[in-house]
Amino acid sequence: MNYRQLTEQEIRLLEDNSCWAEDWSAISVAEDFKANYFHRVMFYGTIKLGTFEKSVEVSKGFVKHSGINNATLRNVTIGDNCLIENIGNYINNYAIGDDCYISNVCTMETTEGATYGEGNLISVLNEVGNGNVILYHGLNSQFAAFMVKHAGNRPLKDSIRRLINEEIERNSHECGTIGNNVKIVNTKEITNTVIYDDCEISGASRLSDCTIMSSADANVFIGTGVICENSIISDGSSIINSVKMQDCFVGEACQISNGFTASSSVFFANSYMSNGEACAAFCGPFTASHHKSSLLIGGMFSFYNAGSATNFSNHAYKMGPVHYGLMERGTKTASGAYILMPANIGTFSVCFGKLMYHPDTRNLPFSYLIAYNDTMYLVPGRNLTTVGLYRDIRKWPKRDMRAHGGRKSIVNFDWLSPFSVGEILRGKRILESLREASGDDVSTYNYHEYVIKASALRKGIKYYDIALRIYMGAVLKRHILEKPRSETGTGNWNDLSGLLLPESEEQRLIDDIINGTIDTTHGVDERFREINANYPEYRWAWTYRMMLDYYGLETLTEEDAEKIRQDYVTARRAWIAEIKKDARKEFALGDIEDEVFQNFNDQLDREVDFENQKLYM
Repeated sequence: MNYRQLTEQEIRLLEDNSCWAEDWSAISVAEDFKANYFHRVMFYGTIKLGTFEKSVEVSKGFVKHSGINNATLRNVTIGDNCLIENIGNYINNYAIGDDCYISNVCTMETTEGATYGEGNLISVLNEVGNGNVILYHGLNSQFAAFMVKHAGNRPLKDSIRRLINEEIERNSHECGTIGNNVKIVNTKEITNTVIYDDCEISGASRLSDCTIMSSADANVFIGTGVICENSIISDGSSIINSVKMQDCFVGEACQISNGFTASSSVFFANSYMSNGEACAAFCGPFTASHHKSSLLIGGMFSFYNAGSATNFSNHAYKMGPVHYGLMERGTKTASGAYILMPANIGTFSVCFGKLMYHPDTRNLPFSYLIAYNDTMYLVPGRNLTTVGLYRDIRKWPKRDMRAHGGRKSIVNFDWLSPFSVGEILRGKRILESLREASGDDVSTYNYHEYVIKASALRKGIKYYDIALRIYMGAVLKRHILEKPRSETGTGNWNDLSGLLLPESEEQRLIDDIINGTIDTTHGVDERFREINANYPEYRWAWTYRMMLDYYGLETLTEEDAEKIRQDYVTARRAWIAEIKKDARKEFALGDIEDEVFQNFNDQLDREVDFENQKLYM
């Protein structure tokens, strides 16, 4: 924009409107500047002003002309057609974009050494650790999980820190900035904060050293009573109703509300937090905690739902709060659940009661863990056949509220994948080994201090086998019957907070970052996207080998494939029958309306016509 000096006539008009300047010559304005829309404004330092030609809608149906009224400004740049009024203290060292509405704000200021939340090193999982996640505007769930997982690899950690610092330097701001079409009203303090386009802040208490990544198609809303310090908030998220947040990263389309408190935690992709508390928590995609009494601490979660009064104990008042755990994707904790860390809960499992003895059920996924008095029970595979699982795997894709153009975190919704099915295979072998070791004529089996009833073990083997056959048939339907073109994917698989990937590809990424083949954060993100794009090919390589091993084959013929397809049909119908049985149990409790139950049954009946239905892995 081309600026000019104020004319003598404009200065007189401003003075007539009770405006004052420390130095009128330090004020530069746009060519079409009009001074008559300024009242009771005090100018200090260097000031740059745009045009004030349009009106601003301050409330639905209520329009006021742009301008500045009742404000003190120091070293401020203001774009076109802004309305700024009733600034209780001052605006100091800030650049404000076009079409903004700022009203009834006490202080907006940039101070020396402002970081805007960028480069903030926090420690998740280990509450008193040395820091394992570096916050910056481009962070996604994969990169964060990658940093946490490999925090002990010093050469990798140093390389990542360098990449992120370089990215921060490339995008650094000289002072706090407000983007275009931003609305800030009834807010006490905004310090050292960068706010991008189309953000709305209404009634916040304090924003300090923050970056708010709002955009036109995914705006951010900050509401009443919010205190947010040293944090970054991503596109499409809302922080409302007296939330207190310190040293946190909030990813895309997250909702944090109703007095929730969070420190040294990260939240990604559609996570929903309300009423409770998070500390040193890694909340991956679709993590949900709704209840006042729930405490998420020292854990890593994704596709997770915390029941009321869920609590994770990360220390025993000995060496401090150093213990942590992993709740793999799809886990749930029932109301009143307590888990003593360290703990590792297998994918899509459900926890009930006070779970002691540091449970590790990563190789027994889809299980129920139940505490009954002093006895810990494990029901392997039980969750495979529940209405809850059926509803969950269908609701998550429908509830992805992120804007299509800005989905930084990768979310693979497959519930049956080489990662989860690999666990099922290991779980089936464990159960078969327990039965072989103790025989069929015992009433219970023991696994890591957890009791498995004989009937539960038999059903677990059955349910796991159903899942294996469903998976193989579903994958086979998606591929031409030919040998995989690559061996990549044939080994172990990991879940990197939403990204399902071969362990070998994760190791390749580690090597390429350390040796400098990947030398930017953009390069890391591109590698994640490349891995995700190759997921079908990697999955086919893994599944092809699995089918050969499962059926004892040397190669896969069309005849073999037909057998797998028939087993898939049989297994899928058995699965639906089990879910129907579970639905009838729920209906028998008397709280479900007949119509709701019948509609659900009809949906399950349509599922039997599998060829015409969308496949959910």
